[in-house]
Amino acid sequence: MSETDDHIEEPEVLTLPLDAWHRARGGRMVEFAGYWMPVQYEGIIAEHLWTRENAGLFDISHMGQLYISGEGVEAALEAVLPIDLSTLKLGSMRYSLLLDENGGVLDDLMVTRWGTGFYLVVNGATKWDDIAHLREHLPDEVTINHLDDSALLALQGPQAFAALEPLVTGETPLSALTFMKGAAFKLGGIDAWISRSGYTGEDGFEISIPAENAAELAELICGQPQVKPIALGARDSLRLEAGLPLYGHDMDTEIDPVSADLTFGINKRRRAEGGFIGAEPVLKALADGPAQKRVGLTLDGRQAAREGALVFSGDKQVGRVTSGGFSPSLERPIAMAYVDGDLAAAGTALEIDVRGKRLAATVTPMPFVPHRYHR
Repeated sequence: MSETDDHIEEPEVLTLPLDAWHRARGGRMVEFAGYWMPVQYEGIIAEHLWTRENAGLFDISHMGQLYISGEGVEAALEAVLPIDLSTLKLGSMRYSLLLDENGGVLDDLMVTRWGTGFYLVVNGATKWDDIAHLREHLPDEVTINHLDDSALLALQGPQAFAALEPLVTGETPLSALTFMKGAAFKLGGIDAWISRSGYTGEDGFEISIPAENAAELAELICGQPQVKPIALGARDSLRLEAGLPLYGHDMDTEIDPVSADLTFGINKRRRAEGGFIGAEPVLKALADGPAQKRVGLTLDGRQAAREGALVFSGDKQVGRVTSGGFSPSLERPIAMAYVDGDLAAAGTALEIDVRGKRLAATVTPMPFVPHRYHR
């Protein structure tokens, strides 16, 4: 484009397989990660509480689904990710991180052993960069398949099993799946990969299905009395209560996994051996301790602190809020923030500046609401 052009074209906002389905159900659509997605249907608080008490169906088809296979794929992926794949059993999944040379977080992701390769689910806003990074760092013998003809749904909440179990058949009974395990099923007669996982802190399932069948299967699941469709707004408040960080907010390339309190994503063998991108700075941070650390904060009163609000100890600025909002379950404001390492202990009293007003806050262990995974 020449410098004389009057405007630069905005990138096109894409639609997901369930776009018309969301609109028909009254979803209020917003742009998110380059796609039109519903932010709410009947209201964020109502949808949040329904999921905590029943089961909510989330459309997460914006996420990137990748299948990585080929000669030497296990060793090749271990050179990129700080994960121990030798101990990952067929159908089992594990949290991992994509790091740059400085130990900064490029993305967080889930890795599952599938047959002779690995199934990765990466964040929607970063998936194209992730694919480019993987192509750059994986050898030519390793193939990256972007499963862009698949949709991804998440059914979350204490009634998720009761709602899904009558709809599926397979060699493995759905009841055999425990947290972070998956298997192939038929859902309404259609092939589906179902894992017992999710990002709300509740029991639940993530369901990969052909995009062409997404509306039919979403309708089938929402036909169950326990299930309502739930949108982005409640997904964000649910994951905040569960103490789960969101890429691009609570972590990015300026933040390492040690500061982010994500060292469980760096397995024991890899800590000893290194050999992954970013290993040297990450292992140094593990040894020395982080200068700042991600913590949970509960706030006094009813006013919430949002992303970007500064955290103080006395007159000294000691950190900033990366996620914050009002907790519908606890009926009080909560937040995640990075604070100086010596102030990260539970019970530490701090203050948050919200539009010139200091709000009292206390460092609080996460999750704010207990996880209810089916282990």
